[in-house]
Amino acid sequence: MSGTETTNSKISSDLGVQAIDNPRVSRSQPVDPSGRVGHAEDDDIESASSGAYPEGGFKAWTVVAGSWFGTFASLGILNSIGTFQAYIQEHQLQNYSPGTVGWVFSLYAFLSFFCGVYFGPIFDKYGPRGLTISGTAMMAGGLLAMSFCTGNVSLQLLKRLSCLLGVPELWQFILAFGVACGFGTSLLFCPSIAAVGHFFKERRSLATSISSTAGGLGGVIFPFMLSSLFDSIGYAWATRAVALICLCCGSIAVFAIESRLAPAKNAKAHPDLRIFRQIDFVLITAGIFLFEFSLFIPLGFISSYALDHGLGLDFSYNLVPILNAASIVGRIVPGYYADLVGPLNMNVFAVVLSVIACFGVWLPAGHTAAGIVAFAVLFGFATGTLIALAPVCVGQVCETQDYGRYYATSFSVVSFACLISIPIGGSIVNANGGDYTGLIILTGVIYAASGAVLMGAKAYVFGLKNWTAVY
Repeated sequence: MSGTETTNSKISSDLGVQAIDNPRVSRSQPVDPSGRVGHAEDDDIESASSGAYPEGGFKAWTVVAGSWFGTFASLGILNSIGTFQAYIQEHQLQNYSPGTVGWVFSLYAFLSFFCGVYFGPIFDKYGPRGLTISGTAMMAGGLLAMSFCTGNVSLQLLKRLSCLLGVPELWQFILAFGVACGFGTSLLFCPSIAAVGHFFKERRSLATSISSTAGGLGGVIFPFMLSSLFDSIGYAWATRAVALICLCCGSIAVFAIESRLAPAKNAKAHPDLRIFRQIDFVLITAGIFLFEFSLFIPLGFISSYALDHGLGLDFSYNLVPILNAASIVGRIVPGYYADLVGPLNMNVFAVVLSVIACFGVWLPAGHTAAGIVAFAVLFGFATGTLIALAPVCVGQVCETQDYGRYYATSFSVVSFACLISIPIGGSIVNANGGDYTGLIILTGVIYAASGAVLMGAKAYVFGLKNWTAVY
């Protein structure tokens, strides 16, 4: 028997033993030396059809830079909605309850993720250019339109229609920010994340984490910028300044973001719900849903919690930028190690850190200034990790050509967590007479459930014994 035949026989034998020991790993799934299961893609097929992943170089890092600017103009706004909401609640929509005003921003967050179920397949089929152009136009246009929202309806026909609907002012913000900016964020954010996966495989966690730091930085810059400009030049021009920044950043993304791989032969520009037949995809999506549900509760209530405990107006509003600043570090450092230990493993670590932050810091010491700052830093770090690596976790169960479809479909499900988490949290606080203890406990418990589901996804792939596998 020749040396080649001996080697091939040994490889076949090894794969056969692994398939017997772990029934989730089939013979058709490639297994690399690191122990990864070949859900993502077969390297030989990938190399033969489209060349090896660049893993760096001018073009690849240009795409990461474009993704960074696209994420800054989309998730940077998403992480700053608390500042807009607080100002509008006190001024234009002061006659509405906080719960009613909150639906404007819940709708925005919902559409930002849900619309990806359509935009992801479009990216896989036609590439990013049309999506980024449309997203930039809608983001800038929506913010510009919101700058003219004064809460006063001037058109007689619209005024009569609004009065019949019982919302004489709210509709302006729903259309301008909730709908237009919601669609714009989804159009811009989806290709910004998916395109990075076309150029990186072994370093995908790090590259995605670098691009996602823009969302955290935007969550720091925009709130401070708006707080200053509201007093100096007024709401209208402050909002227009943000619109101009989004237009410039989005324009850079239009020219810098591109796809590398040809679309799959069966690629279609519409959702394919058959991917929900994949149990590992369903479990990972469920885990992301749970931690995104919990994630939005502190983001939405940390300032009101601090105010309720008498920690001061300026101090309370600055907690969100502090949290977002910590999330920047949480996106980069774990992103580097995720390429070594696996993105899902790193996200489980971040979930454990979040549980510790809730039960070990927020619950016993959140009523003090030092305690709430410590919680914001610890929770912000963990949040950054979860946000940055969630798309990479989804990317492990699909081929790169389908990355946009899988990622966007997953987050279309997650969008419902964004829609319901804050209203449910507010109802819990109201039901407990303004006490936040039940809300904190709920947040920690759901985080713990998220970690259990993510570990369930790993157990499904590797079996119950191989807990140390890179995944």
